[in-house]
Amino acid sequence: MIDPVLFTAPRLFTFEHQRHLTNASGFFFERDGRLFLVTSRHVVIDDASKHFPNRIEIELHTDPDNLAQSTGFSMLLYRDGKSVWAEGTDGAGVVDIAVIEIERAALPETAVFRAFSPRHLIDPADHVEIGSTLLVVGFPLGFHDTLHHLPVVRQAVVASSFGLRFQGEGYFLTDARTHRGTSGAPVVMRDTGGGDLGDLPWRLLGVHSARLDIGTRDLKLDEALGLNCAWYADILMTLTAPKG
Repeated sequence: MIDPVLFTAPRLFTFEHQRHLTNASGFFFERDGRLFLVTSRHVVIDDASKHFPNRIEIELHTDPDNLAQSTGFSMLLYRDGKSVWAEGTDGAGVVDIAVIEIERAALPETAVFRAFSPRHLIDPADHVEIGSTLLVVGFPLGFHDTLHHLPVVRQAVVASSFGLRFQGEGYFLTDARTHRGTSGAPVVMRDTGGGDLGDLPWRLLGVHSARLDIGTRDLKLDEALGLNCAWYADILMTLTAPKG
């Protein structure tokens, strides 16, 4: 009765040692038997706001019959002085996506989660109609089902031409009401094409990054645009490729 897409997105916390810094969103991605956590790059490092966590923690369900049972799973962001996440660049600069490989053997044996895979990705060359309905699965302002430890979804629509790099950047726009804490959330669309996606019939289009605003907006007279940046998720194929 619970849509499996809700199990793809764990709540994420950033820390500087034991000091809690921020809340964010993320999701699981699986490829060739390897498991990854995907979030926004600015969740793990952000020079502009002087945000420099050294570890993150995600919340995992541990009992499929009792969703009230959960545990925290901690991951260091640096090893031997080097960052452990993979990130990418394109012609416009750094892409706001970070990917961290999860050591499967370290997970609780009874961990309950679902992961997107390459077959869930939509190629930017594929046609996605403007105005198509999307969902953003995450934790706005940290809000969620605190009893069952599940995210909430916000409805969104495709607000710019999908496949076209908006203003030359590696993202497209969504029209949705979003808040802090949603950074790193998967942006998905229900699969209606009869694809072989099993019981996770969702297409992964992007990774929510941030709200988009314009510097000329009068903060007293003009409402916020209500538009958001979603980085194209196809870069996950590059960031999760085998090394060497």
